[in-house]
Amino acid sequence: MSKIHVNSTINGDTVEFLCEADETLLDVLRDRLNLTGAKEGCGTGDCGACSVTINGRLVASCLVLGAEAEGSEIETVEGIGAPDALHPLQRQLLEHAALQCGICTPGIIVAAKALLVQNPDPSEEDVRYWLAGNLCRCTGYDKIIRAVLAAAAEMRGENP
Repeated sequence: MSKIHVNSTINGDTVEFLCEADETLLDVLRDRLNLTGAKEGCGTGDCGACSVTINGRLVASCLVLGAEAEGSEIETVEGIGAPDALHPLQRQLLEHAALQCGICTPGIIVAAKALLVQNPDPSEEDVRYWLAGNLCRCTGYDKIIRAVLAAAAEMRGENP
């Protein structure tokens, strides 16, 4: 089987890759591009661990074929913040002790950022609804919700 040539923008960088016709975007990101932030938690789109945005839309990368990324703008958790300049979501998750094992964390960060782009002043109900597709098996969700609300306030210039 011949490979498919794909051009995309990932985390602001122009990227070209070859992939099999049946290869998921998650596998392309992890195995071909060494972007290992997105995790495979379930492989069926139910857990949110592999969440990325494609053209601003939140998706489960395990349900998207790599070939479908042609011409798309993709953002992964690697494109959000940096070790020396954390995004407010990353900082607030740390400050609120809202993470444990880390499998769900990248997907939660990507999903929460997508929410805050769309709605910079979400209610607690909005955050809970938006993150409903992200399963966390280690923490209670309360710390995660409080961290997202604090990040939203910080991003609006308020004291969280």
